Amino acid sequence: MALNYKTIHGTLKPIGNRVLVDNMYFGEQKTKAGLIITNDDGNVRGIYPRWGQVYAKGPNNIDAYDVGDWILIEHGRWTRGVEVNDGTGTRELRMVETESVLAWSKTKPDDVTIGKNSTADFSPQNITADSFV
Repeated sequence: MALNYKTIHGTLKPIGNRVLVDNMYFGEQKTKAGLIITNDDGNVRGIYPRWGQVYAKGPNNIDAYDVGDWILIEHGRWTRGVEVNDGTGTRELRMVETESVLAWSKTKPDDVTIGKNSTADFSPQNITADSFV
């Protein structure tokens, strides 16, 4: 019989070379160039690479990034989120295999807005050819 936990209290540690990530955002994103990466629904438009912040590395993980760095994860190569309360608050953690890490950064990447706010109206009637030049 499987148990269904809403929140795990304590800490989680990844095994092998796995990585636990936090702060993944799945809503609409906008690049500096103005390209819109639409919200992932996983069914209609597919799943896109996403940035996540490293929460913990497994004991066999020798990759150059550290806890707190940001990694770009290959499309769909993360697990479902697990809520963990580690004493500093509740976080939604996901497991990633090291083979699925495409890039990493010491700071939160600013070439992609990771948030819900867009600065322009992108409804179809307001998009013109001039927008792409």
